[in-house]
Amino acid sequence: MNAQHQGTIVVVSADVGAGHDSAAAELTRRLADRGFAVHRVNFLDLLPRPARWALREAYRGVLRWAPWGYNALFTVTGRSRLVVAVLRGALAPLRGRARRAVPAGTRAVVTTYPFANQLLGPLRRSGLLPVPLVTYVTDFVVHPTWVAPGVDIYCTLRHARHHASGTGEPLDVRTVAPLVSADFPAATQTSRRAARRRFGLPERERLVLIVAGAWGTGDIEATVADVAAAEGVRTVVVCGRNATLRQRLRGLTHHVLGWVDDMPTLMRAVDVVVENAGGLTCQEALSCGLPVITYRPLPGHGRANAAILADAGLTRWAPSAEQLRRALATPEPPSPDGWTGGWADPAGLVADEAGRQADAGCAVYRRRRALLDAVDEAVGVLATVLPSIRWTGGR
Repeated sequence: MNAQHQGTIVVVSADVGAGHDSAAAELTRRLADRGFAVHRVNFLDLLPRPARWALREAYRGVLRWAPWGYNALFTVTGRSRLVVAVLRGALAPLRGRARRAVPAGTRAVVTTYPFANQLLGPLRRSGLLPVPLVTYVTDFVVHPTWVAPGVDIYCTLRHARHHASGTGEPLDVRTVAPLVSADFPAATQTSRRAARRRFGLPERERLVLIVAGAWGTGDIEATVADVAAAEGVRTVVVCGRNATLRQRLRGLTHHVLGWVDDMPTLMRAVDVVVENAGGLTCQEALSCGLPVITYRPLPGHGRANAAILADAGLTRWAPSAEQLRRALATPEPPSPDGWTGGWADPAGLVADEAGRQADAGCAVYRRRRALLDAVDEAVGVLATVLPSIRWTGGR
């Protein structure tokens, strides 16, 4: 069907790491296949430039240099609705900019980043965003920062758990299939020998793939050393965009990679994955049917995801080097029933919501958009004129 007839869907993500953006990219592809025009918005672009830089770099820095601080923040925001409400209030001045980022004719808005809900949810609740607001939760733990008044539907993965209720209001939660590219399960059709040749890897070794996200965060050097100490395995490390980590690891192991564009083939090449966050890469590995071991998980969401995945039997959490060696000696692939299955496609759910409310929602939106744009224009004129008016009172 023609995209012009289907209308526009806005997908809001954030380039904080790669997981949120990757989920948004896969959702964009699926919606485009259904005939929608997709408008991508980076949440960080809605922030003033200094705040944009500070948020990204502070998050990266805390994970790398003060993980205990991130764990404390994750815990506090998980236990206190007040803290999340303060965050929502701090974002309130950006609501006008967020509203203007949603073009006329939009039929639904989808977020893959939690802070975007705190900005867009109040707009939806007040009627200034009169089209469905859907969020796809990229983690297995639905932390309160994901939960905001005004969000219509929360798309969560199977086994996902609520860390806290957040708003105290009933939530419309739908279990959906993960937003993982079909290239990952399809890669199993490639021969392992061909996949290993693609990356110059030995054909007869047992290969353990160590991943640490786009930023290469966590105790990766210690993880590499502990995996390498296991009997009969060889390590392959993906450092993401962390060039410093890649340089440091070159003396510890033979196969050190930076950013990898063809992760499906690389996962086909290895025998087991060791990860520390339970995020997108973990979900991709599960989609390939690879055994996954969580080791030295990141604080906060990493540990929360690790506990959920291990309890569900999807991965194994190794709390010590000795348990890591045991897990590597007897890797267990995930049960197909525990991960794959007849779960709804998030793109299909979004498309249904867009179609159900399209006509009435877009008509209301056009009228309100015209009014609000007129107000914005008037405010802009006043801001320009008022400073030039001299005060002559009393003369």
